[in-house]
Amino acid sequence: MRALVKTRKGKGFVELRDVPEPSIGEDEVLIDVKACGICGTDLHIFQDEFPSYPPVVLGHEFSGTIAAVGRNVRGWTVGDRVVGEPHTMACGTCFLCRTGNRQNCPQKRSPGWGIDGAFAPRMRWPEPGLLHRIPATLDFQSAALTEPLANVVTDIILNGAITAGDVVAVAGPGPIGIMAALVAKHAGASRVIIFGVNEDEETRLSLCRSLPAIDHVVNVQKEDLGTLVQGWTSGRGVDLFIEASGAPAALKTGANIIRKLGTAAAIGLTGKPAVEFPYDAFMMKAVRFLFNLSTKYEAWDRAIHILTTGLIPHERLVTHRGPLEQWQEFFEALLTRKGLKGMFLF
Repeated sequence: MRALVKTRKGKGFVELRDVPEPSIGEDEVLIDVKACGICGTDLHIFQDEFPSYPPVVLGHEFSGTIAAVGRNVRGWTVGDRVVGEPHTMACGTCFLCRTGNRQNCPQKRSPGWGIDGAFAPRMRWPEPGLLHRIPATLDFQSAALTEPLANVVTDIILNGAITAGDVVAVAGPGPIGIMAALVAKHAGASRVIIFGVNEDEETRLSLCRSLPAIDHVVNVQKEDLGTLVQGWTSGRGVDLFIEASGAPAALKTGANIIRKLGTAAAIGLTGKPAVEFPYDAFMMKAVRFLFNLSTKYEAWDRAIHILTTGLIPHERLVTHRGPLEQWQEFFEALLTRKGLKGMFLF
C-alpha cells in the first residue's frame, strides 16, 4: 500500500512509499482509514522540529472503521466507526501513568511519530482501549477533527482555563486557534477576540470574520490590539489569553492585553529550543500560566459531542482535501498559511 513516510532524521525527508500491509496481533485491531488531518505536529516533523522515529508513517488525526480484530479483543467488531487517542505504548508504571496521565508518559510512542500512523489506507492499532466510537450521524471528515478538538477541550475546559463570562483573546487564527475561540464561546465567554498578522489576512482572518461566535478579529500589524482591548474591557484587560500560534511575538502581545490575575493557556508549539519570554510582564500581573500538551480521555467524547452539534465548521476549516499524492501541495499551502487545514481522504 502507499503511505506517506518520514524516511530519516533531518529537514524534509518525507516521501510516498510502498509499504507492507500491516498485520495485527491478538490484542490489536486493524483500521481502514477514511480520513486523516494534517496536524501542526506533522509539519514540525517535516521540518525536523519534533521528535520522531523514522522510518515511520506520519499522521494521527484519523477516523475510520475497524477492518479486523485480534482474537483477544473484546467490545469491538469489524465495521465499528472509530477515532483513537494517540497515547499508545505508554509504560503504565511511571508516576504519570499511575496518576491517570498516560498521555504525558515519557515512554509512549504515538502513531505518526513513534509508530506507523494514519497517512496510509490501513493502520495497525495496538491498544483498543484508546478507541472511541463515532455516531453514524457524524461523517468521517468531521470525525477526523476529534483529536485536535480534544486538545482544545482538554486545554480550555478540563484544565479549568475558562470561566463563564470571561473575555477571551486567542493568538493565532489557525485551525486550533479557531476551534479554541469557538469552544470558548460555547463554554460561556462573553466576548471572544482572535488576532493574527498580515499573512493571515487572505484565508484565516477572513474566515474568522464570517463566524458569528467570534466577536472581534484583529490584524495586529494594522491595528493596536492593546488600545482596542482597553476599550472593550473598560481598561481591565482580557481574562483569558490563549496562545495558539506558536509565534514568540504573540507572548509579548498576550502579556500586554491580559488583566492582573488573569489566566494564560499555551497550546501552540514554537518548534524552537528556546524563545524570548516576557517573564516579568506576566509576573507583575500575577498571571496563572497553563502549559498544555496532549489530551485527557474525557475530552474525546466531549469533542465528539461538540462535532455532532455543528459548532465546528469543518467544511470551511478544511481548505485542502484529497489523496496522499497531493501531500506536497497541501504541506506547502499550510506552511505558507495559504491554507487552514489539510486532510487526506481514503
